[in-house]
Amino acid sequence: MRIAFFSPMPPARSGIADYSAALLGELKPLAEVTVFDHKPASFDASAFDAILYQLGNNPFHVFAYEMALEHPGIVVLHEANLHHLIADLYIRRGDWDAYLREVEHDGGPEALEYARRYVRTLERGPDYDGVAMLRRVLERSRGVIVHSNRVAKDVRQAGFQGPVGRIWHGAWLVSPDRHAYREKLGVAESDPLIGIFGFLKPYKRIAESLRAFRRLLRVEPRARMLLCGEVHPELPLESMVKALELSSHVRAIGFASPEDFDGYIAACDIVLNLRYPTVGESSGTLLRALGMGRAVVVSNIGSFAEYPDTVCLKAPVDATEEDTLFEYLSLLAANPPVARSLGERARAWVKSECSWKIAAERYIAFLQSVREGRGAESAVIEPPPEPEPAPPAPAEPPKVEPEYILGWVRDAGGKQYARQHLTRLEKTLSLVPPGTPEERILEMGAYLQITPALHTRLGYGEVRGCYYGTLGESHRKAVTAESGEAFECVVDLFDAERDRYPYPDAHFATVVCGELIEHLFADPVHLMSEVNRILRPGGHLVLTTPNITSLRALSGILQGFHPMLFPAYLRPRADGETDARHNREYTPREMQALFESSGFEVVKLETGPFQEAPCPELAWVEHLLQRYMLTTEHRGDGIYILGRKSGPVRERYPGWLYS
Repeated sequence: MRIAFFSPMPPARSGIADYSAALLGELKPLAEVTVFDHKPASFDASAFDAILYQLGNNPFHVFAYEMALEHPGIVVLHEANLHHLIADLYIRRGDWDAYLREVEHDGGPEALEYARRYVRTLERGPDYDGVAMLRRVLERSRGVIVHSNRVAKDVRQAGFQGPVGRIWHGAWLVSPDRHAYREKLGVAESDPLIGIFGFLKPYKRIAESLRAFRRLLRVEPRARMLLCGEVHPELPLESMVKALELSSHVRAIGFASPEDFDGYIAACDIVLNLRYPTVGESSGTLLRALGMGRAVVVSNIGSFAEYPDTVCLKAPVDATEEDTLFEYLSLLAANPPVARSLGERARAWVKSECSWKIAAERYIAFLQSVREGRGAESAVIEPPPEPEPAPPAPAEPPKVEPEYILGWVRDAGGKQYARQHLTRLEKTLSLVPPGTPEERILEMGAYLQITPALHTRLGYGEVRGCYYGTLGESHRKAVTAESGEAFECVVDLFDAERDRYPYPDAHFATVVCGELIEHLFADPVHLMSEVNRILRPGGHLVLTTPNITSLRALSGILQGFHPMLFPAYLRPRADGETDARHNREYTPREMQALFESSGFEVVKLETGPFQEAPCPELAWVEHLLQRYMLTTEHRGDGIYILGRKSGPVRERYPGWLYS
C-alpha cells in the first residue's frame, strides 16, 4: 500500500509531531510511506492508495488541513476541535470574511452573530464553546481515525456518515534512568515525587493539584512536586506557588528536551494528568507515563474516562475533585507497593493494546477497509479495526523427562555436563513447538544431548544439527540410548557469524539455538539474519543464553566481581586448540530488541536457573531492587526466548549492538 502521510514532524514542538514520528517507525515496514511535513508545490493524489492527514488544533497543522480540503483522504482527529487552527489560517492572514464564513458554516447564524460581536471586535478569543470547526474538513474526508469514542461521537454529531475507526493513541515503552533524574532533581530515593507534564494551562487543573498537594504535605512532609513544561500566559504559576507557601516543595523546570522529558516522568512516583474542560483530546504524555509504569491519576471525563479503571485512578471534576486528589495522593505516597502495582498493570495494558506496532497494524487495516469500501455506511465505533489474525500459538510440547535426556549421553564427561545443565536442557525442550513428520528442525551447536528428543518426543520428521567448522563439510552422527533406542542425524559445519548457511530459504519449521550467541565474536545479527532466511514464514526460533542482569550478576558486580556467568579465558588443549569463550552476554531486554529487529515476534520470554539450585542468599539483591522501584522480573540466570518469524530483518546493524 502506498500512503501519503501529512503531519508536522520533529523538531516541531508539537505532541502530534512526536506521535507521527513514533507511528512512522512501525508504519513504514508495513507500507510504502511518503512523508510531507509542509505543503508541496505539486501533489499527484493518484500516485497513492491512501492519504493520511494528522490534524491538531494549532498552527502546525494548517498545511495538512489545506491539503485535506484539496485532496480528500483520511483525517486523524486528535481532538474534536479545530477552531484555533481555522482562526490561525484566516485571522492571521487578515481574512476576517473567510473566518466568519467558516464560523457560520459550522455553527449557523447564532455562531456568526457571536463571532461578529465578540471575536471580530477582539473582545473574546476565537475558540468558544459549540463551534468546533470540524464540519468543513469532514465533508471532504473519506474516513476518520480517532483515539476515543468521545471524539467519534462528536464526529457523528457533526454530520459525518463515512467510516470511523477508533485506534488507541500509541504508547512509548521506554525505561529512562529513573534514579539518575532523581539525583539530578535532588530528590531522595524514598521521597514521593509527583509530576505534572506538558504545556501548563489552567484547564489542566494546576490550582486544584497544588491545593491537594499542600494538604498531602501535612501527612507526608517529604513529598515533592515537579511541573515540567512551558507555562501558559494565563496561568500565574509562580504567584500560585508562593501564595500556597509551596516554594520549597514545588519545582517548575519549563520546557525540557524529549530525552529529559521522559527522564523526569520516570523519576516520578505519581503523575497527574488532569483536565477540564476537554474537547476529547488524547494525551501523549499520559501514554508515556502509563508505558513507563507510573501510577497515574486522570480526570474522569472525555477520552480519559475510557481508559480501564485497572490502569489509572480517576478523579471527578465536580466539587469533590480536590478531596479525591488528596486521598489518591495520600494512598499512593504512603503505599509504594500500591503505586508500583498500578504502574505495572498500566505498562502491561499499554504493551498489549497501545504499542506503536499495534497502532500501525490497525491503521493499515482501516486504510484497506476504506480503500475497498467496506463498512462505509457503518457508524459502529467499537471494536476498532483489527489486523489479520495472528497465527495460533504453538501447541504445548510434551514434557521430556530428565532421565530420558541423560539416557542419550554415554561418556562420563558428557554425562557430567548434561547433569550440570539439566535444568537448562529441560527448559529449552519445553519451549520447542511440537513438529510433524513433514517438518524439519535445526539444532545449532548440537551436542546430541537433546537432539534425539526433537524427533522421538517432539515429532519432527527431519532433524539436522550444525556446529562450527569448515563450510561444506558434514558428518553423520549416531547415538544409542541406554535403553537401546538409536538416533542419527547429519551435523553440518560452518561459521555461524560469517558463512551463508548451507540450507535453502524457508527450509525449516523451527531452529533451536542453545548457548551459542554469547560465544560469537563479530556479528551476532548475521546469525539472526540467516536463521530468519532459512525459517519458513511463521516458523519459530528457540534461543537460550546467559542473563547478565540476573540476581547473581547484580550481586557479583555490587561486591566487586565480574557479572558474566562465564567470563574466564579458556586454556588451550594439548593439541593447541581453544574453545570459544563467552564474548558478550545479554539482557532480556536486549534479546527482545534483537528478535524484533531481526523480524521475529516474541511469543515467550522468560528467565530461569541453569541448575536446580535455590539461592536464598540473593534475597538481599531483590530487596534492594524493590526499595529503588527497579523491576525484579527476569532476574534468573538464563534467558529463554521463543520467537515467531513475522517478516524480514528490519535492522541489520542495530545501534545498541553495533558501533
